[in-house]
Amino acid sequence: MEKMDLNEASKIHEEAFPRQCLSYQWLESSLNAFPRLLSFIAIDQNSILGFIIWAQKSGFRPETILDLDQIAVKPEFQSKGIGRTLIENSLPLVKIQLAKQNSILKHITVNTRLDNFSQELYRKALKAEVEAVIKDLYSADEAFMIARNVSV
Repeated sequence: MEKMDLNEASKIHEEAFPRQCLSYQWLESSLNAFPRLLSFIAIDQNSILGFIIWAQKSGFRPETILDLDQIAVKPEFQSKGIGRTLIENSLPLVKIQLAKQNSILKHITVNTRLDNFSQELYRKALKAEVEAVIKDLYSADEAFMIARNVSV
């Protein structure tokens, strides 16, 4: 993702995360946090279909714990493989960035509402499993998933 993508991506963010505010500022601050946060978009014919943001956790380390911070796809393109494509196509780019930092990917964490259908995507694309549930964290119970010893 680049600065010129923020207007379009923030509209997707607003639709995907209606309880969150200030979508443009959120994505802009995420973009400005590179290389701690790594942001990518899915494009089709010059239109942004979705985005993904990966976050390096607990400092820059030789073995990185990566968090799938946010992923969103335009509603009309959901359930068409865009989310999985974002995950699978961005991870090799993340791996390149980590190599520049003399780091490798160790585990991936994901947290999402316990009732979020995207858990199945995280299981299939990342081999992530629910390891903990925290009651009433944001707007509902939150599932914490981990994909261990990830190879890209």
